[in-house]
Amino acid sequence: MLLETRGRMNARALAGALEVSVRTLYRDVDQLTAAGVPIFAERGRSGGFQLLEGWKTTLTGLTASEAQAVFLTGLAGPAAQLGLGAQVETAKLKLLTALPAPWREDAQRISSRLHLDPVDWYREPEPLPHLATVAAAVWNERQLTIRYESWKATARRTVSPLGLVLKAGAWYLVAAVDDKPRTYRISNIMQVDSLQVHARRPRKFELARYWTESIRRFERELYQEQAVVLATPAGLKGLRYLSSAVARAVADVKMPRRRDGRVKLRIPIEPIEHATGQLLRLSPQVEAIEPLALRQSVLVRLAQTCRLYGVDTARPAA
Repeated sequence: MLLETRGRMNARALAGALEVSVRTLYRDVDQLTAAGVPIFAERGRSGGFQLLEGWKTTLTGLTASEAQAVFLTGLAGPAAQLGLGAQVETAKLKLLTALPAPWREDAQRISSRLHLDPVDWYREPEPLPHLATVAAAVWNERQLTIRYESWKATARRTVSPLGLVLKAGAWYLVAAVDDKPRTYRISNIMQVDSLQVHARRPRKFELARYWTESIRRFERELYQEQAVVLATPAGLKGLRYLSSAVARAVADVKMPRRRDGRVKLRIPIEPIEHATGQLLRLSPQVEAIEPLALRQSVLVRLAQTCRLYGVDTARPAA
């Protein structure tokens, strides 16, 4: 299968990939050849082992657990969004027919007993009229011209698609502009035109690594301030759901509780206006102490809310 997927490989590379000695590799090649697998070798600097052109392995090498894992990887919803729903079902059918009969029921059991729902609670799937066009450009390595609406403004630019990411039910396009990867939420793409120009891919670009690094960079840029709060046990639980950065701060709390049962801790926050709304949702289980601007912002918002509902803050509500 290595030779089928990678083409010609020399003995040292094959032995390294299989984690065996070169001597063992030569012995294995002899055994495969004797079993009818058409492997041949070419000598020289650019030589190596390769399969006879057109020869394919069969699926009989799959173990039962591997066959189950193949069915586990299928996401019917996202596949349908990408326009690949029918292809996924056809591939599953072909795989089933190739499996030994005793394994078919085990493989199908995975699909019937495990359902993956990537959309977060209390959210509807986003409308994605341009996802299929974007996905086709990713597969075919073709540039796109997009009109994109960000929180700052609407812009039109030509990008080289590099990959797609599905996070918490939202699809994102990672694309390069002037050889620098950037991230675009596909639901914010207002118009897209596919170009007959080959996409330029930065050297050594890895989608998974870029995504992990971009999340960390986003958190660093987003949480540029900190706040000191007092939180009850219920408040601590609520803080954990604000963001992963706040959850890490809560997990690191080792300070003793005060007499009133609350804990004093420092958490990262977004700009004051946004942090005000977040902490008000957790009131009275969480009280903002510092910075003073945050505490004052919370008090102003509370006073405005009281006036809106006709509550006189000078006396207890009826």
